[in-house]
Amino acid sequence: MDMAWLDVFRTVAHLGSFTAAGERLGFTQSAVSRQIATLEAELGAQLFDRLARGVRLTEHGRTLLPHAEALLERLDTTRRDLVALTELGAGRLRVGAFDSANAELVPSALAAFRAAHPRVEIAPTEGLTAHLLERLADGAIDLAVVASYTRDAEAAYDTEQFDVRPLLDDPVLVALPPGHRLATRRRLRLAELADEPWIAASRHPESTLLAACVRSGFQPRIEYAVGAWTAKLGLVAAGLGPTLIPSLAARAARPDVTLVPLHPDDTPVRHVCTATRRGRRIAPAVAAFTGFLRAAAGN
Repeated sequence: MDMAWLDVFRTVAHLGSFTAAGERLGFTQSAVSRQIATLEAELGAQLFDRLARGVRLTEHGRTLLPHAEALLERLDTTRRDLVALTELGAGRLRVGAFDSANAELVPSALAAFRAAHPRVEIAPTEGLTAHLLERLADGAIDLAVVASYTRDAEAAYDTEQFDVRPLLDDPVLVALPPGHRLATRRRLRLAELADEPWIAASRHPESTLLAACVRSGFQPRIEYAVGAWTAKLGLVAAGLGPTLIPSLAARAARPDVTLVPLHPDDTPVRHVCTATRRGRRIAPAVAAFTGFLRAAAGN
């Protein structure tokens, strides 16, 4: 059944005239008459008594009218909801990011997005890159902010499953305790810190940022192994040793820690990207948020 027929039927029922309904809808009187006749043939019932002056609903017509109005109202509501999604007057944004991206980059983009589109529901989540990609593949999130020390996306990610776009490069810095002998330097070589008691996420440097020390020719002595950046920087601030920290995490570093760039030959660079599911249409909220994310990243 064509919903347009129901709209014509409703209009005729309210105005009591094919001619008046045609003027309201922009049809000729004969076009309205044909559409009503087609609807009556479809339903197998006469809906109007044709009178000398206008028309009047039959019993079948009176029964159909509330159903027609309910169907047309549901259609109007559906159209409004779809327009709201397109124009970001509604919808949801489910975004996942690794912890240091959630220190400032993602919150800054989310704040700008919320100010522009306050009616979109925001659901952020946090996790390691591998976990975020699993959630993205399962449809639990719409966009993931991921990172790898390999610039080649095809080598780092499953590009047949994910559409991965570069966002920013995130160089690693060294965090030093206040008053450290090297804290006033503009740039450091890692070898200058070979005798320091290091702070890292694990006592196995090859699985941490301190793999850069091994590549620089020395085995770092890891004195403290803690996972969270707040704990690492707390130990640094207490004078217990240096640690390596990505620039994204450094944006939220405490003021009693000194951050010093490393020599380019010693600097690990983390390549931060956005990832979406390949072959899926990007939702309007995700497309809009990506723009705010790039702005927050300085792109």
